[in-house]
Amino acid sequence: MKRSAILVAFTSIIAIYHFIVVAQLPAVFFGIFIPNQVHLAISILSALILIFLLLPAGGKKEGEDTEAGGSFRKVPWYDWLLMTSAAAGAGFVIFFYENVPDGFTSILDYGEFGELDTQGMIIAGMLALPVLEAVRRTTGWALPIIIVFFVCVTIFQNYLPGLLYGRGFPIEKLLYSAYIGSAGIFGLPLGIAANIVIVFLVFGALMEKAGASRWFMDLALSLTGWARGGPAKAAVVASAMFGSISGSPSGNAATTGVFTIPMMKKIGYTPAFAAAVEAVASTGGMILPPVMGAIAFIMAEWIETTYTAVVMAAAIPAILYFVIVFVSVHLQARKQGIEAIPASEIPELKSTLLRGWYYLIPILALAYFLIFAGYPPGMAGIYTCITVLVISFFSRDRSTWMTPSRIMMALDEGVRRWITVASITAAVGIMIGALELSGVGIKVSSFIVDLANENLLATLLLVGFVSLIVGMGLDATPAYITLATLMAPALIRLGVPDMAAHLFVVYWGLASFYTPPTCIAVFVTSSIANSRVWPTGWEAVKLGIAAFLIPFAFVYNPGLMLNGSIGKIVLATTTAFIGACLVAAGTRGYLFSRLNMVQRVVIFVAGLFWIAPGLIAPGIGLALLVAVLIPDIMGMLSDRKAQSGPA
Repeated sequence: MKRSAILVAFTSIIAIYHFIVVAQLPAVFFGIFIPNQVHLAISILSALILIFLLLPAGGKKEGEDTEAGGSFRKVPWYDWLLMTSAAAGAGFVIFFYENVPDGFTSILDYGEFGELDTQGMIIAGMLALPVLEAVRRTTGWALPIIIVFFVCVTIFQNYLPGLLYGRGFPIEKLLYSAYIGSAGIFGLPLGIAANIVIVFLVFGALMEKAGASRWFMDLALSLTGWARGGPAKAAVVASAMFGSISGSPSGNAATTGVFTIPMMKKIGYTPAFAAAVEAVASTGGMILPPVMGAIAFIMAEWIETTYTAVVMAAAIPAILYFVIVFVSVHLQARKQGIEAIPASEIPELKSTLLRGWYYLIPILALAYFLIFAGYPPGMAGIYTCITVLVISFFSRDRSTWMTPSRIMMALDEGVRRWITVASITAAVGIMIGALELSGVGIKVSSFIVDLANENLLATLLLVGFVSLIVGMGLDATPAYITLATLMAPALIRLGVPDMAAHLFVVYWGLASFYTPPTCIAVFVTSSIANSRVWPTGWEAVKLGIAAFLIPFAFVYNPGLMLNGSIGKIVLATTTAFIGACLVAAGTRGYLFSRLNMVQRVVIFVAGLFWIAPGLIAPGIGLALLVAVLIPDIMGMLSDRKAQSGPA
């Protein structure tokens, strides 16, 4: 058997194990109860082994294939040492959770004692160090440095000044928190990764292998191809639809970008603009219900609300985000004189629907299992995955049928996407444990509020900027978990509702995917478009400006999150929609005709007033809009009068 086949078998076993545990099959059929900490220990150990098998210490080298289906590399001795260390640290939890040989202490006993002895400290360290190294390999140096910083602060805070000062805690207390405590490695973040995220990453991979991504692309093109800039609009629609379930902005950009970017370039869009459209639209999938790249489920668990409440609150802001992007590509097409693509190149809508209507069944099934049946997210995801397997056989294209080999490839792809999330959530657990001990997390929130002099707008700006910086280099789910820990509490202290505070940091954190210098999604799309990264990144910032503006709108205007009377919700949605179109016009420099710099600025500001709450601000926006357009309107009327006069 080839090494690649062995690896696919290993990742498939990992996925199947998680599905079995999430479905509680051992308890249902055999009466075997697997303690949550044991399950999470198995989960993180499997992720660490894969990371050290696949990812070299110095980064991926040319010729090494770590994509789905690829083989693992030649593993050096120090990676075998790291795997052995991780196996010892996690294995102790797995095998000695309750019963241990004489002379040892079980995990349950440590929980009762409230501290670790020398044996416990050694074993805890043997797991913590591989976790931190795994995070470094999957995300770079930024996150592990942040985690180590807060760990050091917890140990030495009695020597530190200002907001970092505190009593300080010995290393054994810190390791206890990381290894045994409810907020450590085996805390809520890793629990979400092992019980929810992996299921939906596999769901996205199954949909992709079943041909859904290509069908969504054809459907979007058949809906928008007849219009100016049709391929760009198709990219927005397709990336929104598929991005919500893919779980990764960069993965979504790569999947749909290979189809959309060449078409956008073909009809006249610049390579930088085409790449920017795909990057921004793919990132937006993470904020679009129903799945939101699994963020919806994590948020519901984190703030202790229902999945339905999260989806309802996130719906209108997400639509406004895509309105700005969609209108921007339309106005750019008019500005450049880009025409619609030939009808012969547009998939016919009826035949497209007949060819792949069944790809909508899993989305509807997911909504049913979550909202109407009330299943937990993980269980709902498993049933939906089964639905994908069934509907794949509705296709006339046998290459998309989910045969055992294709199922294994999908499981492999989903698990490879998941191992980064697993390692990061485990490492973030260490940071959360340190923050709980030291109280620095609360102090950071207090510091931000005090620095802003308890002014909400200033606090929002500070939290947004820090969220943008912290989100750089992290994938969507880990970025949200990190920001929910560090930044959201500052907004909640000022009375911002939990939902709005968490969505605020999500938007600003995700903006880092297309904001230079890191802009991971832009790196992916610019390589497809053969465009330069920096120009593409700045183009993406203009297209994705909604991620910076819309969060302020829903914090100040609860109607955008469906809070308040029907009248207030309708008013907020209507004015915000108009404002979104005006913001797009200001950034593109085109409305009914090309705009000069003064007109662009005034129309952009008018759009901001329209998005603001109440009636007074939109009234000011209307006045600004009329004032700046009066000369053009008068000129148009004069031209028409001259044309209709006597020859």
